[in-house]
Amino acid sequence: METWEELPSMHLVSINSKNPQSKMSAQDSCLSFTKYLLFVFNLFFFVLGSLIFCFGIWILVDKTSFVSFVGLSFLPLQIWSKALAISGILTMGLALLGCVGALKELRCLLGLYFGILLLLFVTQITLGILISTQHIRLERKVKDIVQETIQNYRTDPEKSAAEESWEYVQFQLRCCGWNSPQDWFRVPSLSSNMSEAYRVPCSCYNSSATNDSAILDMISLSQFSRAGPLARPGYSTDLCVVPANSYTYREGCERSLQKWLHNNLISIVGICLGVGLLELSFMALSIFLCRNLDQVYDRLARYR
Repeated sequence: METWEELPSMHLVSINSKNPQSKMSAQDSCLSFTKYLLFVFNLFFFVLGSLIFCFGIWILVDKTSFVSFVGLSFLPLQIWSKALAISGILTMGLALLGCVGALKELRCLLGLYFGILLLLFVTQITLGILISTQHIRLERKVKDIVQETIQNYRTDPEKSAAEESWEYVQFQLRCCGWNSPQDWFRVPSLSSNMSEAYRVPCSCYNSSATNDSAILDMISLSQFSRAGPLARPGYSTDLCVVPANSYTYREGCERSLQKWLHNNLISIVGICLGVGLLELSFMALSIFLCRNLDQVYDRLARYR
């Protein structure tokens, strides 16, 4: 009788001991998949941040070779070099937190990684709300900055980076001045002794308005785009002497910027949504991994 009573109890213990192990194996597999998925994504962004940082340092160290590599004769390099270097460092640091925290299963690093991503996400949402609600004030501020840059053109060496950036905007959008080319005609530092000519930056010059070789020779443009001789000439920061109301872009950059924003609104919104969803995905993976690490370790210690 004692043997028959002991056999069922032994059978029940063997069944109950397998169920927790099967549950643990499935949860451990899910946790491992999440860990390596987070690691791979952050490794990719670490490499991307390293490339961005290297480009920024390259511009600072050797500007000439970078310009020839890109194929453009003009870029606001002084500003972009610092922006690229800082962006690369921040991307590398954040990705490193995610990589080490996921691979080593460190809750402190994963929590810090989640907190930084949450801060970035909230900042982006706040900026989006401010831009949508304060766009009129923002437009006025941009207008004041641009008009001040035009009026003080080449009078303050410390503002040369802002001047080059604005000229690059004119060159890319094929516009001149903020309201019209007349903005440049009223600049004191560009006053000319010629009665029917005004001095304006070469970024205002409309090369398609004339085929006069004499006018083209006045523009100190030595580089052409790699696309061929029919492409637009590369940009130069030299001043061009052009006849009044001729051979310059007639449209002001205010309207050109509005057109550009309207034409690219869907792309801008799509990029912002993509970045936001990516941040949310990383936050979800990191908080899931952070919250389940201790539970898995406790259950493993209990059933082994």
